[in-house]
Amino acid sequence: MKFWKVFLATLLAILASGLIMWGSSMFFFGLIAGLSAGNQPKLTSDTIVKIDLAETISDAPSKDPFANFDYNTMTMNPSTNLLKVLQTLEAAEKDERVKGIYLNFTGTGSITTGGLEELRSALLSFKESGKFIVAYNEAYSQGSYYLASVADKIYLHPEGGFSWTGLAQTNIFFKGALDNLGLGVEVFRPTVCKYKSAVEPYIRKEFSPENRAQSQMMVDDMWAVMVEQIAASRSLDPATLNKLADNLEVVFPEEALKHGFVNGLIYEHEMEKVFADLGVKAQEDNTYNIVSLGEYMTLNPVLSLPVSPAVGIVYAEGTVMDGEGADNNVYSVNVSETLRKARENDNIKAVVFRVNSPGGSALASDVIWKEVELLRAKKPVIVSMGSYAASGGYYISAPADAIIADRLTLTGSIGVFGMMLEGGDLLEKKLGITTDVVKTNKAADMGQSVLGINTRKFNEQERKVFIRSVDKVYETFTSRVATGRNLPMEKVLDIAQGRVWSGVRAVELGLADSNGGLREAIALAADKANISDNFHVEEVLEDMDPFMTLMQQLNSGAISILLDKDTREAVSLYKSMKEAMVREGVQAYCPYTLNID
Repeated sequence: MKFWKVFLATLLAILASGLIMWGSSMFFFGLIAGLSAGNQPKLTSDTIVKIDLAETISDAPSKDPFANFDYNTMTMNPSTNLLKVLQTLEAAEKDERVKGIYLNFTGTGSITTGGLEELRSALLSFKESGKFIVAYNEAYSQGSYYLASVADKIYLHPEGGFSWTGLAQTNIFFKGALDNLGLGVEVFRPTVCKYKSAVEPYIRKEFSPENRAQSQMMVDDMWAVMVEQIAASRSLDPATLNKLADNLEVVFPEEALKHGFVNGLIYEHEMEKVFADLGVKAQEDNTYNIVSLGEYMTLNPVLSLPVSPAVGIVYAEGTVMDGEGADNNVYSVNVSETLRKARENDNIKAVVFRVNSPGGSALASDVIWKEVELLRAKKPVIVSMGSYAASGGYYISAPADAIIADRLTLTGSIGVFGMMLEGGDLLEKKLGITTDVVKTNKAADMGQSVLGINTRKFNEQERKVFIRSVDKVYETFTSRVATGRNLPMEKVLDIAQGRVWSGVRAVELGLADSNGGLREAIALAADKANISDNFHVEEVLEDMDPFMTLMQQLNSGAISILLDKDTREAVSLYKSMKEAMVREGVQAYCPYTLNID
C-alpha cells in the first residue's frame, strides 16, 4: 500500500511538472512575442505612472516561487511586495520625468488592509512634492475609494457604480454542522480569556456577548479611520458621511457627484483632457506616456548602496507554526534562523521586524520571541505591524524596542486556548470505525486520534492537566508582554483576556508606541542606530529548500488542475472548518480577517 501511495504521488508530481513546464514555456514565448510585437514602455519627460492593481501587493516577498502561478490558465500573475512599492513611489516623487500618478483600479491584483493604508499614506507624501494624483474608475468599492480619496481629482464612469454602506463583519459558525455529524468539541481556555473567540465557531451558533462587543468595536474603529481620512481629503463632514451611508444615499454616479465624492462623471478617454489640463504634454501620436507601476519598477529599479550600513527587514507573515516549512507561513525554525542571520550580519545596524500574523502555536511563538530578545540585545529592533499582529503575532512583537502599528491594524488578542475534537458517534455510528487499545498506564492513550478525531474524551484528571498547561502558557504570555512593553502586570491582565484592539487603541493602551507603517518603522530603526544620514534597506529572507518548495507546489497545483470548481470550493470550506481542529497543543491564535470592501 505504501509503495502505491508513493508511486501515485510521484506520478501526480511528474504530471504537474510537465503541465507547468509546458505552461511556463507558452507563457515565456508569448511574453517575448508580445514584447517584440508591441511598443516597449519607456520613460519620457512627461510620464504618468498608473496604479491599476494589476499586481498583487503582498506584505512580504513570497517564499513560494509558484505562489502566483495560475494552474488553470497556466500563466503567472504579477506580484510585488509593499516595501518595493513604497520605494518605487519615493523614487517617482523625485523623478523629474514623472509628472503625476493615475489611479485606475482595473487590475485583478489584491492588497491587504494594512497595505492599503500604507499605500495611501505614501501617495499623500507623493502629493507633497507638488505632483498631481488623479483617479478614474468605472465603479468604486469602499476600499478602492478609500485609496482614491487621496487624489486631487476623482472621476467616475457616468453609468458606473459606487458603494458607500459602512463596514460589517460576518462570522461563520460550524456548531450545527458538527452536531449533525456527531462531532463534539471540548475547549480549554483560561476563565479570564472570555474574549478569546477563535474557538467560538465550533462551540456556538452566534457571537458571544464579549465577542460581539469587541467585533463591533473593531468595525467601528476601522470605519472611523476611513471616514476621518476621506473627510479630510475631500473636505467633507464625517457626520454627513455616516448619514449618507445609513440612508444609502450614494448608490448612483450622479449621487456620488452631488455629495462631493467625485469631481466629474466622464468616460475614460476623456481623461486625456484632464491630463492636458494638468500640463502633461502628449506624444507625437497624441497619446500620453502612461506606464504601469510594474513597468516603472522595471524601468527605474530602486538601487541601494551596499557599502552603506543597512536597516534589515525580517518578515513574519502567516500563521505561526512549529518547526520548518516551505509555504508562506511563520515557521519557528525558519524565522529564528532569519533573525539570527540579521543578528550576525555586522553591516545590519538595526532591524525592522514586519509582522503580519494572526498567531498560532504558543510554543513556536515563544521560540521566535527568544530570537527577537537576542537580536534586540545586539541592535535596535522595531516591529512594524501590518493588517494584523494578534495573539502569537503580538507575542513575537512584544520584546521589540518599539512597536509601530497601522491605524487599521488588528492587534492584541493576548490569550490562549486548546481544543479537542471528539467524535465517537461519527466514527462508530456513521463510519463504522471502532477502536480498541492496550496500554501500560491509565493516560497512555490520552489524545490519540483517528482521522483527526480523538478516540475518547478526556477524563477529569486529564482535563485538569490540560487546563493547567493552558493557564501556564497564558501566564507566560502576559509576563512576556509586561516585560517587553514595560507595563504593570495588572494593566496587562486588564487589557489581555484575548481581546482584540485596533492600532489606534493599541497606542492608547500602551501595546504600541505610535501609528504608522513600514516607512516610519525604517526611519525609526535608522535613527536608533544613528545611521539616518547614510543607510540602505536590506531584506533578510529565509533560506528555502527549492526542491521541497517545488515538489510541494507541484502536488498542490496538480490537485487544483484535477478538481472541478465546485469541488475546489467544497475543499476550501472544509479546510476553513478544520483549521482550528488540526492545531495541536496550546494556541495563541486570532481568527479575525477584516476587510474594508
